[in-house]
Amino acid sequence: MSSSAIPSGSLVILQELNSSSPHFKEGASLRVTGKLQEYNVETAIAVIADGGATLAVDTQHLRLNLRVGSLYQFIGELSIQPSNEGILKARVGRNVDGMDLNLYQQSLKLLKQFQSNQMSHLEQLQ
Repeated sequence: MSSSAIPSGSLVILQELNSSSPHFKEGASLRVTGKLQEYNVETAIAVIADGGATLAVDTQHLRLNLRVGSLYQFIGELSIQPSNEGILKARVGRNVDGMDLNLYQQSLKLLKQFQSNQMSHLEQLQ
């Protein structure tokens, strides 16, 4: 793998992204989805929310018209602040209004369950 390769974002539900999560580490490449709660034009910081969890997203490198109340999906790298809060430095963002967030989360759980089962099966074969 080339050192210039851009990592894909690991699919993460906001409720799973906390300081004890394996995804909560500096530079982790993540894909997150949530409803835009607030947006500061001057700092280009957006806050998305889902199920009581929130995440700050740095959107300074995006050309995206953000609307409070709409659903967005971002891919980027996590930066851990001194306060132990994460901020996602987004490199990709898109509006996903119309997405059924509950169905999306159910499909992510099934995907993770399938991947876990596949890993267990491969380990048994070795």
